[in-house]
Amino acid sequence: MLDINFIRENLGLLRETIKNKQLEGTVDVDKLIKVYDKYSDVLRQVETKRNLRNNLSDAISKVSPEEKSKLVKEAVQIKEDLKKLEDELSKYKIELDKLLVWVPNVYASDVPIGKDESKNVVLRKEGKVPQFDFTPKDHLELGEKLGIIDVQRGTKVAGFRGYYLLGRGVELEQAILRFALDLMKSRGFVELRVPWMVKPEFLFGTGFFPWGEDDHYKVEEDKSLIGTAEVSLISYYANEVLDEKDLPIKLFGASPCFRREVGSYGKDTKGVFRIHEFMKVEQVVLIPADENLSKEWHEKMISYSEEFLKALGLSYQVVLMCTGELGAPQYKKIDLNTWFPSQNKYRETHSASCLLDFQARRLGIKYRGKGHESKYVYTLNNTVAATPRLLAAILENYQQKDESVVIPEALRKYTNFDVIK
Repeated sequence: MLDINFIRENLGLLRETIKNKQLEGTVDVDKLIKVYDKYSDVLRQVETKRNLRNNLSDAISKVSPEEKSKLVKEAVQIKEDLKKLEDELSKYKIELDKLLVWVPNVYASDVPIGKDESKNVVLRKEGKVPQFDFTPKDHLELGEKLGIIDVQRGTKVAGFRGYYLLGRGVELEQAILRFALDLMKSRGFVELRVPWMVKPEFLFGTGFFPWGEDDHYKVEEDKSLIGTAEVSLISYYANEVLDEKDLPIKLFGASPCFRREVGSYGKDTKGVFRIHEFMKVEQVVLIPADENLSKEWHEKMISYSEEFLKALGLSYQVVLMCTGELGAPQYKKIDLNTWFPSQNKYRETHSASCLLDFQARRLGIKYRGKGHESKYVYTLNNTVAATPRLLAAILENYQQKDESVVIPEALRKYTNFDVIK
């Protein structure tokens, strides 16, 4: 959420943001300002009436009976007027909140302008793309021949995009996750076992609602399944005031993630690349309100994911996302795209976002600075590992001519086997 004063002072920037993030029609900025002005005007009247009421209350106890009767009548009238004004104020507050929740975050000055992925900027490429003396197979064909992926029965039981992992496929997935967990522990992050079902206010608070509401599964009237552990990790400190000396706070957690994949009809329908449920290890950081520090932590969190991919021997590229590829809450986003031989291209496996105080304002997460002033924290998040997408990348990049798959050395201590035949 943006501060209302920032919105008033940067209307041009906000309109440009809404346009370049492809969010036109989601919020009426002019209406928002009009409602806020009305709310502010009524608030001033309410405060004036409350002061009069309080002054009269003090005066009534100090005057003669004759004067007291007159003041009591005046107090009754003020009470009636105040009730009407407070009802009107409540109405405007509800309307204002409904509009504010649709206001997106602005974007960083170095974010490229563009409608789609064609305007994303590849910053660099890392690792060696594998060369085969045979035609590489895709992960589904390999997985089925090795008996570790079963999409047919997965679809039978779970419907479209359903799947099963079997035997050593399960072990390989667990190895990927355990390696990711150990990496984050070694970097001083605290592990949380997070709720998988959360109340809607925390999906609003983290910025997944209202824009992505259709992409989430609702399991009860008041709960939805998370699409990432980020929701639960950031919300851990909702409506709390932290101490600056305790920042940065570094958290991570593994969780199942549930996504309806609305709008992706016909995309990546083969295999286990785009699915409705998967496992992910997510990292989040809460820091003091300092944009330079936010940049430093953004790069640092990306470096952990790069360390993970390098240890697995996977080639990847680092991509700066354009405005049209940013989510509404994101100030800046960098993706890591891993090489998939069967597709002969890089595909997204990691996504790192900095959001400044956008989430903290919506969730009420503050910290007390050295001068005892309260400020909103800045938040960042990044993928450490998501499976079975990374499992698919390993199958494709480590496949052999005889259709076996060699296990990356970094994972062998978790699998206790070095090849799947």
